[in-house]
Order: sequence, then structure tokens, then C-alpha cells
Amino acid sequence: MKTHFCILLLTVAAAGCTMAPKYARPTAPVPGQWPSGPAYAQTNATIAPTNDVSSVPDLNWRQFYTDPRLKEIIAQALANNRDLRAAALHVEKARAQYGIRRSALLPVVDAGGTAGKFRVPQDFSGSGQAQTVGTYSAGLGVASWEIDFFGRVRSLSQEAQQQYFATEQARRNTQIVLISSVAQAYLALVADRENLGIAQQTLETQQASYDLVKRRFELELATQLDVSRAQVPVDTARRDVVTYTQQVAKDENALNLLVGSSAAADSSITPTNLSGVMPPKEIASGLSSEVLLRRPDVLEAEDLLKGANADIGAARANFFPRISLSTAVGTASSDLGNLFKSASGVWSYTPQLVMPIFDPRTWYTLRASKVQRNIAVAQYEKAIQSSFRDVADALAVRGTVDEQVAAQESLVHANAETYRLAYSRYDKGLDSFLSVLDAQRSFFASQQVLVLTQLSKRENEVRLYEVLGGGWEPEKAIKLAAKSPSSR
Repeated sequence: MKTHFCILLLTVAAAGCTMAPKYARPTAPVPGQWPSGPAYAQTNATIAPTNDVSSVPDLNWRQFYTDPRLKEIIAQALANNRDLRAAALHVEKARAQYGIRRSALLPVVDAGGTAGKFRVPQDFSGSGQAQTVGTYSAGLGVASWEIDFFGRVRSLSQEAQQQYFATEQARRNTQIVLISSVAQAYLALVADRENLGIAQQTLETQQASYDLVKRRFELELATQLDVSRAQVPVDTARRDVVTYTQQVAKDENALNLLVGSSAAADSSITPTNLSGVMPPKEIASGLSSEVLLRRPDVLEAEDLLKGANADIGAARANFFPRISLSTAVGTASSDLGNLFKSASGVWSYTPQLVMPIFDPRTWYTLRASKVQRNIAVAQYEKAIQSSFRDVADALAVRGTVDEQVAAQESLVHANAETYRLAYSRYDKGLDSFLSVLDAQRSFFASQQVLVLTQLSKRENEVRLYEVLGGGWEPEKAIKLAAKSPSSR
């Protein structure tokens, strides 16, 4: 009979419902399609609005990035980066905390035993003589197990579960940001190496021009002013070479930190210009703004919102009685040899009910939990709005950057031709060296801007992939990829 009663209590506790309000996902406070306008003219032709979220391709980062060296570096970063490792450990911690909350639904069974002797004085002895009494006991017991009739414990368990889910989404977001950061650091390193090459080439050209002007001065075909003017771009180019040498070293350090390996920025196998880096794949067409709901940071905010919703159920349950049970079963005897005989059995059964009558804290706790849910709603909506802005910015760059690159390439070509003609006129004595300096300065500056513009285009491709939530891969697949060079 007692066994059946305990089973009944366990069943009731396991099937207990919560008093949390029914969760409903808030409406996304963003338009159903991406913005339109002059900046998005080219974008709208490739990324059209659609209501079919399931059609969004789950493009793996190994498919998106096509450059072999970059894929190898990303794989190393996923295996070695300390921030990602810490994020994974936070997930394990949250999982353990959820297990602690979840285990509160079940009783804690303890086994124990006691043994003792005490002397009874003559005045207190029933026999009129002093005697020594021994006591021995052994048994199993449940101490103060709360039977979750009103779902308080279950609501707290659900809150911990959502916290665990949110931590997992944070790890996914850390991984996506890491992949994007590695790609951008790699591209920045290559771009600065290209700028360093341009500066070195410019220094050689300016040194040759200076030597020519100096020889002309020695032949009294040029003035001291021409020599001084020719010295200016030489020193400027020397300064730029040193500046870009420093920047390349900083880029290498930044990439090595992200990857967790000093071999990540190996100059012998890293391209020296952006044209040597294979471009990533184009993002597929037909993406709706609903795809933002799949971003890990948005999912993290929604999990926190669900946790706040569950916390309301725990706060509501505080207004209802708490029923707890303490029970024990075992044996006891004054003689150790008789401890486990049939006549020595003992048991205890102590249910307890606590009914709140007046506790103002419960009202304030409920009010605080509702306010916290409203805060979580605002944070969830802000996460969606921020993600929409991120994608819109990336689309604006995507829709205009090709024209920007083309214009800058034309400007470089025009400046190169101007520099060539100016130098030719000076060499023939038709113009002063000042026009050569102006043309050379404009040519060098336009080359630098072209590299930055091309870098901006490449970085925006990476950025668009990141803000759309691309780049996540299960941890098991990451470890296998890091161990298998052939899979790269």
C-alpha cells in the first residue's frame, strides 16, 4: 500500500503543470522585405523578398569560402580559439545548472546508519539500577522533498533550460563572429601587404627619379629646388614603407591571436594582393527578412524571453501552498545482532504543508518577474531591429561597391597616365618637376584608395554572410575538420 502511494505521489509530481503564461512569439518589428532605393538597385535583383523561410539555404562556411588557405586558417581558429573554447565551457556549465534545477523534481534519497551507547543513571532507570544502553539503526530516507503540485519547481527548471539554450545560441554566435573576424583579419593582412608592395615600388620609382634629377643638377640642367622637391616623395615613400611594415606586423599578430597559432600569418603561403584571394560564393537569392529570426543572437534573446516567461510561473506558484514530504524506513535495535531481524523495522512519514497568509514579497516578486519579461521582449525586438539594420547596411554596400571599385580603377588608370605624361614633359624640358610630384602623389594615393575599396568589397561579402546568420557548424564537425587536412 505504501509503495503504491509513493508511486502515486511521484506520478502526480512528474505530471504537474506550470502556472507560466502561454508563450507567444512577439511580432517582428521590421518590414517584411529589405529596403529599396538607389543604394539597393543591384541588390534587389538578386535578393528578392519571399515568405518561404524554409527555402533559405543553410550555406556551410566551407562552401561559402572558396580560398583554400583561408579555409585552412578558419579551421585552425575553430580548433584553437580561446574565446570559442570558453563559450563552449559556458554551455557545459549552463547544462549542469539546468540539470541541478531539473533534479529538484525528484526526491533525494539518503542512506544512513547510527550507533551509540549511553549510561542511564539509577534515578532514571526503570529497573532502579544504573545501566548502559546501546542503540543501532540503519535506513533510507527522503528529507523535505517538495511535491510540485503548482509547478514552482518545474517553472524554475524551464527557466534554467532556456538559459541553457540561450548559452548555446551565444556559443553559435561566437563561432559565427569568429569565422567572420578571421576572414576579415586575413583580408586586411593581404590588403596591407599589397599596400606595402605599392609603397616599396613607389619608393624605388621615386629614388630613380631623384637620382635622375640629381644627375641633371650636376649637369646644370636642373635647379637645387628640383633636387629638394625630388627628395620629398622619396622620404614620403620611405615613411609609408615603414608604416605599412608596422601595420602588416600588427595584422599578423591580430590574425595569430584569433587563430591561436603563430603559423596563421605565414608570409610564404599568404597572398601578397587581394586578387590572389579567391572570392567567396554569392549569397543565394530569395531571402526574406524572416531569415533574421534564425540568427543566433536573435534566438538567444528569444530563449531569454522564454526563460523570463517561465519565471512568472514560479512567481505565481509562490501564492499557493507548498507541500513537502519527509519519510524514512529502516531498522533499529538496542543490540547490533538483532538490527536486521523482522521485528526491528521502523518507519516515519511526515508530510508538511505551508500556506502563505501574508508575505508582501510574493507580490513584488511577481511584479518584478512581469517587468523582467517586458524587458526581455524589448531586448528581443531590439535584437531583430539591429539585425535588420546590419543586413540593410551590408546590402547597401553590396548594391554600390562594384560601381565604386570601377570608378576608382578608372581613376588609377587616369592618374597613371597623367604621371607618365608629366614625367615625359619634364624629361623633355617642357614642364617643371612640380607637375611630376603632383601627378605622382595623386597616382600613389589613388592606388591606396583602390586597395581599400577592394578590401571594403571583400569585407562586405564576409559581413553579409555573417549578419544573415551563416557560418555555424556543429562542434563535432569542427574537430573532425581540424584533424583532417584532406577535408579542406
